[in-house]
Amino acid sequence: MKNVGEAPQEELATGERSTRNRVVRSVLDHGPSTASDLAQRLGLTQAAVRRHLDALAADGIVEARERRVYGARTRGRPAKVFALTDCGRDAFDQSYDELAVDALRWIGEREGGDEAIAAFARARIAAQAGSYREAVAAAAPEERAQALARALTADGYAATARSAPHPQQGEQLCQHHCPVAHAAERFPQLCEAETEFFAELLGTHVQRLATIAHGDGVCTTFIPKSSTASRASGASPPPKPPEPSKPPRTSGTKPEKPSPHIHNATASASTAGRNPA
Repeated sequence: MKNVGEAPQEELATGERSTRNRVVRSVLDHGPSTASDLAQRLGLTQAAVRRHLDALAADGIVEARERRVYGARTRGRPAKVFALTDCGRDAFDQSYDELAVDALRWIGEREGGDEAIAAFARARIAAQAGSYREAVAAAAPEERAQALARALTADGYAATARSAPHPQQGEQLCQHHCPVAHAAERFPQLCEAETEFFAELLGTHVQRLATIAHGDGVCTTFIPKSSTASRASGASPPPKPPEPSKPPRTSGTKPEKPSPHIHNATASASTAGRNPA
């Protein structure tokens, strides 16, 4: 079990944290409990238990509820019980990663191998794409990487965007957390679908440089500076290529007829890159 109910300004003393974990574990093992029940089970005073419960409630680990009454209700207010929240349950070991890996493995074995897993990964991204599209569309071209980073952070990826190291011309999108890293370690199609989505969303080719799933400390994606972003930021357009120079003509003399070799070279240059008719 992870440590829960940590103090916001400084780490709790070992004894305090241990007692708080015992309170949470007791609620998990016995279900919604009153302060009196917890005090009796843990050998603590009700005042000490309530102090821990108040701190755990402030951290979103437990919540107070009215105890359900079955049958005839007695006089007086029902006793208040404390139950774990979803956040509190997350403090204990979960099997979500294993469940996701098992499901993806089943898809691959029953529905078409790697292609089926890739199709699932793309469908998963498409189902989550709405908020990302809105965030990027509302941003100026030169601020789209930052907008994407903020949207990713809202979904738990702890993302940032910054200028890429010299001499690269572009930005690096860094995701410092990956909620699906365990599954992506087994099935890289999840990372590939995300990279494809970033490229489509930003309107430029992107390059994945590192991933948490492969053991790197952060998922890093290089985003080259697009021509649109360059114009928006005030950068000067690239200079036009110089016009080919014409041979000087001498008055009163006829221009010399170019040799067949020169003619053929000129024709080849003028048609380079064009499809034949």
